[in-house]
Amino acid sequence: MGLLDHKTAVVTGANSGIGLAAAERFIAEGAERVFITARRQPELQSAAERLGPRAVAIPADVGVPGDLDRLYAQVAAAGNRLDVVVANAGLTRVARLGDISDDDLDTVLTTNVKGVVYTVQKALPLLNDGASVILIGSTTADRGRPGLSVYAASKAAVRSLARAWANELADRGIRVNVLVPGSTATPGSDNLAAQTNPNVSIDEFRAGRISTIPLGRFAEPIEIANAAVFLASELSSFITGSTVDADGGFNQV
Repeated sequence: MGLLDHKTAVVTGANSGIGLAAAERFIAEGAERVFITARRQPELQSAAERLGPRAVAIPADVGVPGDLDRLYAQVAAAGNRLDVVVANAGLTRVARLGDISDDDLDTVLTTNVKGVVYTVQKALPLLNDGASVILIGSTTADRGRPGLSVYAASKAAVRSLARAWANELADRGIRVNVLVPGSTATPGSDNLAAQTNPNVSIDEFRAGRISTIPLGRFAEPIEIANAAVFLASELSSFITGSTVDADGGFNQV
């Protein structure tokens, strides 16, 4: 028996990294169907091939409401309702105050805030009572890291959305929580390293971050995915409006 037997899930931003690992773990725990989305179709298709027949790949940009309409129409057309939604898709722009552009604001807030709002809102007609909604946060929301103010603000907004939605959906038994990963070995992390300082290698960037993590290493995506399984399953049945930090102690000690 798996923790997610017969469940159906949607995971956005699932072409690589944490999203792909979460989809993989959901399937390993018995999920009947996992709909995965991402903007880059070739990588998304490769992810679906890796996940096998219980995965359904639907190209979508969460910042485009019409793409989400198409996603959920295909979920409904397949005869599925939803037990789990993981709003994982997100992106980072590095820009210090004085250099923040309209494009920086529009790009980050459209994906990280608007995309999260519509990912969940448009799923509502398909969500089963007792479903689990998992929003992906960031340790950056609680840190004043130079160059990441817009990204941090977007993730602080995600935390606020979860609190309000947990109240709004409580009468249906739908739980809404935030999963906060720490530094994780993903393509997104490598992209952040390249943006932060193009003259510093990935290994040097990671070494600098590791020095601030009590457990002394980056997480593997599966470790964050294990926390997602916890939040998606009945193991967390009395947890809503909360954050689960899987950060190696970075924001804790």
